[in-house]
Amino acid sequence: MAYPRPGVDTRAGSRTTQLAAPDARSGAEAGGPRVAFRWLETLWIQVAGTLCNIACRHCFVSCGPTATQLPMMSVEEVQRALDQGAEAGMRQVYFTGGEPFLHPEIRTLVDRALEVAALTVVTNGILLDAETVAWLAEAFARATSSLDLRVSLDGATAEQNDAVRGRGTFGRIVAALERLGRAGLSPVVTVVEHEAGLEGAEARAGFLAFVRSLGIERPRVKFLPLLRIGREERRTHGYHGPLGDEPLLPAVESSLLCATGRCVTARGVSTCPILVEHPGARLGSTLAEASRDIRLGWSACQSCVLDGLRCNT
Repeated sequence: MAYPRPGVDTRAGSRTTQLAAPDARSGAEAGGPRVAFRWLETLWIQVAGTLCNIACRHCFVSCGPTATQLPMMSVEEVQRALDQGAEAGMRQVYFTGGEPFLHPEIRTLVDRALEVAALTVVTNGILLDAETVAWLAEAFARATSSLDLRVSLDGATAEQNDAVRGRGTFGRIVAALERLGRAGLSPVVTVVEHEAGLEGAEARAGFLAFVRSLGIERPRVKFLPLLRIGREERRTHGYHGPLGDEPLLPAVESSLLCATGRCVTARGVSTCPILVEHPGARLGSTLAEASRDIRLGWSACQSCVLDGLRCNT
């Protein structure tokens, strides 16, 4: 059989038709549908490693204040990734972690990235104090390439958000969004659908209105399904059952991040930011080595193939 089109909601009922445990072999050798590498469109760089100022209960990479499984990247390592990406023709860069604004040289890294491509910084927003927001507004104004922010907020109330992001985080993130709004900046607000109250058209419309009420003039919201790996696997449950080796529909295969993207960490190049903790998903030490076909042999692949998750849209 061929798998569904991207965007088709297959989550009604339960998530019992799920994926097998991660394969220890490399992405080119593991089981699962094959995904051809087309070209490098998007480069994710895990600048902060797994270091984060909070420890979200649903974090798919198990980041936190004491998480050291992936170290922070040096300026030289990030620059090398940017140079390799530019040589390969990348069009957009994402800084991620952990929390990118924990990096002591984040401003230098932002300037370096904007020299070669459009940049999005993925953040929980807590470190966006008044001085940082003022710098961001200046960086937005002078950037010749596109600069964007993605701020994570998992609910329109403290009760919803703090249940997974930790007590007191709602107020701090909302305050940061309000500061961004006053500075004339409109970040993408990402929401993980970790409970029923965040799913459905009515809930989405309500959340969009909430973001607008914070002073964000052009609100943009991205809803994400739960990734049942990392810390979330322990909070609720993981994936079970194989995806199988049946080929994907061409429209699905070509739209997957792993068809046109890679993620660079201090430990090498992985197929995507979801799989950075899996040794079998590391494809090499350089982007040239990692620019090859893979097979979807990991549990997290269900979120992209069946749930329609697209990290870079």
